Amino acid sequence: MPDDISLTTLVLLALAAAAAGWIDAVVGGGGLLLLPALLLGLPQVPAAHVLGTNKAVAIVGTAGAAATYLRRAAIDVQTAVRIGLAALAGSMAGAFFAAGISSDVLRPVIMVVLLAVAAFVLLRPRFGTESDGPRPEVTRARTVAAIVLVGGGIGFYDGLIGPGTGTFLVLALIAVLHLDLVGASATAKVVNVCTNAGALAMFAYQGAVIWQLAAVLAVFNLIGATVGARMALSKGNGFVRGVLLTVVLLLVARLAFDQWA
Repeated sequence: MPDDISLTTLVLLALAAAAAGWIDAVVGGGGLLLLPALLLGLPQVPAAHVLGTNKAVAIVGTAGAAATYLRRAAIDVQTAVRIGLAALAGSMAGAFFAAGISSDVLRPVIMVVLLAVAAFVLLRPRFGTESDGPRPEVTRARTVAAIVLVGGGIGFYDGLIGPGTGTFLVLALIAVLHLDLVGASATAKVVNVCTNAGALAMFAYQGAVIWQLAAVLAVFNLIGATVGARMALSKGNGFVRGVLLTVVLLLVARLAFDQWA
């Protein structure tokens, strides 16, 4: 635990961790809240330690949300784990190339894609719902596409830039595997556990995790994630859709701030 952290800062970080866990469990994107909060609350801590601590907190909430979904929703765990392993490999490749590519060039492209996604979801009110027409059979070809494109592709983005990975996973799983919003959120959590585990292992190996702080914040993140997963399951696709739109728009605002502020 950093010696100079105040009780007020600790309480605010705990609240941010709980809120991030809730957002991440419903539709992904909790890192949009927790990571900036850690950067603001720990200005003297090296960036690598902030990132490592964030991963240590996030994996607990993500695992808790995944466990809640697994108990109460039908998930193809085998496919989810395969996508997760592909995402892990993709994120490592993305991190390798990140040093040679300017994120300033990529952010505007991602913002345009996100705005297009928001427009699509708004114009298709039944997108990702049970009533969105008959769902095509999930063939072997679609499963392979999900592993390669969803896992490898979004994993590569996660290593290259990062923000909004969970949200992109939900949208891609709906498009490729024709899951509903709740099923896609549930599957995305299993995938996120795989990718977070790989990243955390690397940060831990480098000694870039503040374990005492992470342990405290992880408790609140787990509480928020468990509540979020239960709300998504009980309130259904319409609720998840509303949270999805909110997170997409916040992600656009965050990327715009990073690009031009």
